[in-house]
Amino acid sequence: MTVLPDDGLPLAAEFPDASPEQWQRLVAGVLLKSGKDVPPEEAANALATRLEDGLATLPLYTARDAAPEPGYPGFAPYVRGGRAEGITVAGWDVRQRHTVADGAAVLSDLENGVTSLWLTAGEGGIPVDRLGAVLEGVYLDLAPVVLDAGADTEAAAEALFTLYEKRGVADEAVRGNLGADPLGHQARTGTPLPLEPAVALARRCAGRYGPAGTGLRALTVDALPYHEAGGSAAQELGCSLATGVAYLRALTADGLEVAAACRQLEFRHAATADQFLTVAKLRAARRLWARVAEVCGAPGAGAQVQHAVTSPVMMTRRDPWVNMLRTTIATLAAGVGGADSVTVLPFDHALGLPDAFARRIARNTATILVEESHLARVIDPAGGSYYVERLTDELAEAGWAFFQEIERAGGQDACLRSGMVGERLAATWAERSAKLARRREPVTGVSEFPHLAEKPVVRRPAPPAPSGGLPRVRRDEAFEALRARSDAHLAATGARPRVYLAALGPAAAHTARLTFAANLFQAGGIEPVTEGSFADSGAGEACLCSSDALYAEQAESAAAELRAAGAGHVHLAGRPPAEPGYQGVDSYVFAGGDAVAVLTAALDRMGVS
Repeated sequence: MTVLPDDGLPLAAEFPDASPEQWQRLVAGVLLKSGKDVPPEEAANALATRLEDGLATLPLYTARDAAPEPGYPGFAPYVRGGRAEGITVAGWDVRQRHTVADGAAVLSDLENGVTSLWLTAGEGGIPVDRLGAVLEGVYLDLAPVVLDAGADTEAAAEALFTLYEKRGVADEAVRGNLGADPLGHQARTGTPLPLEPAVALARRCAGRYGPAGTGLRALTVDALPYHEAGGSAAQELGCSLATGVAYLRALTADGLEVAAACRQLEFRHAATADQFLTVAKLRAARRLWARVAEVCGAPGAGAQVQHAVTSPVMMTRRDPWVNMLRTTIATLAAGVGGADSVTVLPFDHALGLPDAFARRIARNTATILVEESHLARVIDPAGGSYYVERLTDELAEAGWAFFQEIERAGGQDACLRSGMVGERLAATWAERSAKLARRREPVTGVSEFPHLAEKPVVRRPAPPAPSGGLPRVRRDEAFEALRARSDAHLAATGARPRVYLAALGPAAAHTARLTFAANLFQAGGIEPVTEGSFADSGAGEACLCSSDALYAEQAESAAAELRAAGAGHVHLAGRPPAEPGYQGVDSYVFAGGDAVAVLTAALDRMGVS
């Protein structure tokens, strides 16, 4: 019989422990073979992935990468979750969003897995006087209702109160959120709203609805306006924290105790397809809010209630089916990160009103992850990962730094009025846009692997979203503008703009770069032609595709032949050689180059408006 040693399993007992120094030397050796002479101690940094906010993820994390003790689930600093039991009892709350008065769609969602409703009401949403009709047949003591009514919050809240009384719903059975968010409305529209009505709603809810006044909350701290304006994860955390503190000050100044005031707040965050960053963001948000509650003298009330929404910024209009993959990853990250409620935006969200199929896919995404993948059966599944714990800590530090910057400048209201928040978010988005343009951050179906012949998905227009404040950005916007120009040209002329891909040499020499060039030009709506001659292609421009060795032999003669055949502009797929370059070649297209600039210039030369 084999006896296990006291210090653990003997599975690798015959192998010596590998040290980080050994790993560094091995990595340095591999890098040297690729032409990079890097000292072993710098090997990890050479392979690091640079993130926003000055953060970076390393290729290897060990016990040396210490992070602050995250505590236990349900206890301060709540990094590992706001409840000791986590979300393992029934999974997270599956919350579906509705923006139009469609009672049948509401009931269909609730009958098929949705557990709470997020209703956009008032201007740009469901008319307040139609809330009762939309909720007809809904068991309000079982299905929490979350409102998002902007300037119409008071009227929508009164309509909901009336509905509870009319339906005979007991106070202790009421769940949901009235959605008052004056600063969020200001961020969206540029129009300030007074805090007093929100405070009055909070006082009305506190101590009355649900156990210990937690059944019906009055205020939402919505970080989506900052995320949708192009903000980074740390900026989203900083803005939400500053907003929460502003609401906390207003509530306590009106007489609510800190603990009661904290219970009136729910925080809304974006969940993206960057799963580890999303996990770390939700964990960091709980840690930061726990610190606020501790400083305010109520450490036991610092469990942040979180509503995660799959990111609208990552949703694309072209090849929208890929959005199903993006939202699945984002939902997984939200669940692993410990969100209390998760809203999966339908895959056609960017196109207009979702149809029944899209809503079904959205709600089933969460249901499958909870019921079939059993994602909710483990409390804080990312806990203990050196990588996640370190990223959580670094993101918390960056978010706290931005929060302090906002506070020093007078708080969230002052920074929205002065434009400081908008300027900082715009600067971040400008940096990210440059990465998107260079396809350093690829967008599948848009900047990578586009499909020019795809059948467009058409939806009814959605109600106009609030505007006038911070902008709303999308990752696909630069390439979408190029594709729209191509579509207009197709509608006007019957054909798309074309580029002729001239392959030099055997397939082994040109296939890789020809595939690259075809992918690049299609991302701008330019149809690549590979068959026949340039004269028969109907193209105005051409692109040479081959190996560097064949370019040295044939590029200049091939460029001259293309010009003689009528090519007005000749590209070459590859990096430019040493000066002066190949005669007859006008531009070079290569991985890491500014694809948007190349494609914009090409459409301009082709007369595509």
